[in-house]
Amino acid sequence: MSKEIQNYQKLFDEVIKVIENTQIKVYKSLTKNQLSLNFEIGKIIVDSQAKQGWGKGVVDDLSADINKVKGGLKGYSPQNLWRMRSFYIEYKDYPELLKLAL
Repeated sequence: MSKEIQNYQKLFDEVIKVIENTQIKVYKSLTKNQLSLNFEIGKIIVDSQAKQGWGKGVVDDLSADINKVKGGLKGYSPQNLWRMRSFYIEYKDYPELLKLAL
């Protein structure tokens, strides 16, 4: 293999490594931010239900209204909002565990 080909291979390998390392950082950041978002939404739902005395129907209404405003944004079905609520309830008393995830 010629020196030029070897040098090019080094260049290529270095660029691929940078791309892959950045992709890993982006995925970690997205995961962290998604967990934080889900936790915060769960908290808002729990707090609002307690403060306003709202029942289960508010989650269905909230889901429908989010989807109207955010048109096609996935992840805000009633089932997912309930999961976010449950996630908050499960981890709100364990901030040290939440810090590990976030």
